[in-house]
Amino acid sequence: MSDSPRCLYSSDLNSFLAANRNEVFGMLCDNYHGDALTTTRDAWIGEIDILQQALIQWKETDARIIFEYDIPRLGKRIDVVLLLNGIIFCLEFKVGETEIKVGDVDQVLDYALDLKNFHKFSEDKVIVPILIATRYSGSSSVIQSSIYDDRVLNPLMTGEAGITKLIADVLERFPNETSVDKNWIISPYAPTPTIIEAARTLYESHSVTDITRHEADKVTTDTTIAYILDVIHKSKEKGEKSICFVTGVPGAGKTLVGLEVAVKQTYQDSDKPIDDEGAVYLSGNGPLVAVLNEALAQDNYKKCRERKEDKKLSDSRREVSKFIQIIHRYRDNMLEKIKLPVENGTLEIDPNKAVHTEGTGYGEVEHVAIFDEAQRSWTHDRIANYLKRGGTYGNKKKVANFPMSEASFLIWSLDQREDWATIVCLVGGGQEINTGEAGISEWISSLNNLFPHWRVYISPKLTEPEYAEGRVNELLSNNPNVTYNEKLHLGVSLRSFRAEKLSAFVHSLLAIDGNAAFIYQEIKENYPIVITRDMEKAKRWIHDKARGNERTGVLITKEAARYKPLGIHVLESGDENAVHWFLEDITDTRSSNYLEDAATEIQVQGLELEYTCLLWDADMRYEEGKWQFYRFNGKDKWNKLEAVTESKQEQMKYMLNAYRVLMTRARSGMVICVPEGNPHKSENGFWEDETRLPQYYNGTYEYLKGLGLEEI
Repeated sequence: MSDSPRCLYSSDLNSFLAANRNEVFGMLCDNYHGDALTTTRDAWIGEIDILQQALIQWKETDARIIFEYDIPRLGKRIDVVLLLNGIIFCLEFKVGETEIKVGDVDQVLDYALDLKNFHKFSEDKVIVPILIATRYSGSSSVIQSSIYDDRVLNPLMTGEAGITKLIADVLERFPNETSVDKNWIISPYAPTPTIIEAARTLYESHSVTDITRHEADKVTTDTTIAYILDVIHKSKEKGEKSICFVTGVPGAGKTLVGLEVAVKQTYQDSDKPIDDEGAVYLSGNGPLVAVLNEALAQDNYKKCRERKEDKKLSDSRREVSKFIQIIHRYRDNMLEKIKLPVENGTLEIDPNKAVHTEGTGYGEVEHVAIFDEAQRSWTHDRIANYLKRGGTYGNKKKVANFPMSEASFLIWSLDQREDWATIVCLVGGGQEINTGEAGISEWISSLNNLFPHWRVYISPKLTEPEYAEGRVNELLSNNPNVTYNEKLHLGVSLRSFRAEKLSAFVHSLLAIDGNAAFIYQEIKENYPIVITRDMEKAKRWIHDKARGNERTGVLITKEAARYKPLGIHVLESGDENAVHWFLEDITDTRSSNYLEDAATEIQVQGLELEYTCLLWDADMRYEEGKWQFYRFNGKDKWNKLEAVTESKQEQMKYMLNAYRVLMTRARSGMVICVPEGNPHKSENGFWEDETRLPQYYNGTYEYLKGLGLEEI
């Protein structure tokens, strides 16, 4: 019985067949690290009972069985994997089902293709996806390779009664397969050249600027990209570890730069990917990754359909995921390699949980990792508490006494490579918006204290107040490996004038430094900002401004609370909701263009719309010449935040930054709606709604109006 970090249960087949059902079930439950749903528990019991009967004839073979296997870095989990006679069987159960459903067939085929394309020790093996609808009366009789011609079979389907014969038929068809690598379960994540080439074709066939549209001149972004690629080249040449910090105002093209570096580094002007030169774009922003992935995938799928190519949307999604991934899955894959328990505040690799390879060491396959929104990495306290309780979801391994911040751990992860590595941090100023986001100072402290051998390349703009509280020079003063270069800032050009000035306007407005009115005079001809107290007027302004397929939407902070009286709902959390909000057209009520569901700073950071309506609630108010911050108690009262503790000061900073993010999402213009509140009283003189008193909003409205914004 193995204690694998990538599954809930694994065993040699003979031990599984001999085990008591409750013993196996108990291990599944114990390793889940959460309360599994009743339906999940019932399914596990059904799977155990069925397989302990169906697999008896192979009890003497050198086979292994694995339940709930996590495919590395993809966030997908296979019900059961059977490694038998050199063949990989992917078993997807639908316990109690009598029918075969197309979506379920696609699901098990996707698992098989993900193993083929991203799992090093599966790439040259026969992979057999089998859908088991337990009460289905039929069973597949034709065994043949899929259209992909890559040793993945077409999905097979059966009820529980047909499992034994189906597996036996496959083994008879492929009698001479070499054994599966003994380390299969901890195989490295390693995209095949085929998937990389497909990803590149997909990426280049789409105008990425349609999604990550930016104002910066192409010359500016190309200069930044070229500088980063040169740092990467020098790092390889000298066998060094290096890190670049790239700055730029919202809309200046940081995301585009990150994606371009990932693709160009992987190909280096060649038609094929360069061996062992890969790069990956990582973001902790789930909605951003989901929207980028889905937009690119849908566009590719549509173009393939127009060309009469036989391609599934899931294929396009798989190709995109080579270059664009969620940072937490990268982090979790490295966490699976560490020795537990953590002792003496030091992380060590457990050689039983990771495969050592030349050059890569125990690191990941990519030499280059691009971290978007690096300022959002977690503090030590936040990630340590998160890992102590086993994460937020089931199947997260608990790690007590975790000794690092997220920034430190990400550098540590790349430092595991024995040859060379480069990290590219894309940094937004003043955009930490969640409690526990460390800001850029944590990256610098990590380099100073834990990784002094890393070379640091930094944008001079990083020394400005919105980055690391203006302490960058101080933090780096004793680090001898620092190089400053203007090329790491996505700077001003004629086309980026709007973005640069808008950012300056928003900064001044929030800083209350007296310059906002003057700055607005410079941009108002090309970038209108209007204010109103009427949500319907705000929506009408947006409808009148938008043309064709231009994307519009309502924005609101996550601390806002009293928006329902205005006919606004907040977009529910979940990446899928963000995808619909950003990508569906005007015919779909889930679309942002319907102006019904308001997105928060969490859902829109890193993305842009053409015109926005910012609904300014009573969570942040202009009172007596400064911003005051309030949190709603969920019932009947706003409670004022006082800066009496460091924690409260952090909360106030995040709330201010939320408005900074929301005010820099529109490319062409925005309307700010500051409600009037409810001015009505009852016959007895009591306020009709004490949670929306006019005084909560009036100060903010007068302040904004005093900056010269047009009232509608």
